[in-house]
Amino acid sequence: MADFALVAGLLCVLFLAALQLGIALHIRNTLIASAAEGARYGARVHSTPADGAARARTLIGSSLSERYARNVTAAREVSGGVAVVEVRATAPLPLLGPFGPQGAMSVSAQAFSEVQ
Repeated sequence: MADFALVAGLLCVLFLAALQLGIALHIRNTLIASAAEGARYGARVHSTPADGAARARTLIGSSLSERYARNVTAAREVSGGVAVVEVRATAPLPLLGPFGPQGAMSVSAQAFSEVQ
């Protein structure tokens, strides 16, 4: 009987750790995809980097939560002699379910600007 209690407790901890890892990876991948789409949107001819940041905020807010879309910035930069638009999203790192410390996870994406 004691063996069952020990093994069940260990299996429960392993299951919760795998679930937490899955949540963290889902949030990270969603942030990366949204930042990349925002960078592509902001790099278009008739768009500005601010439009790209707004697009990334909209995508993050609709996919995850508005809490994850609070800190999204975009800027036009030069990388390797080419003008690019970079969108950076900073969000909480989910440590206990979707809750965690603010500003712990940061992702960025770049797209070639159509205005050279």
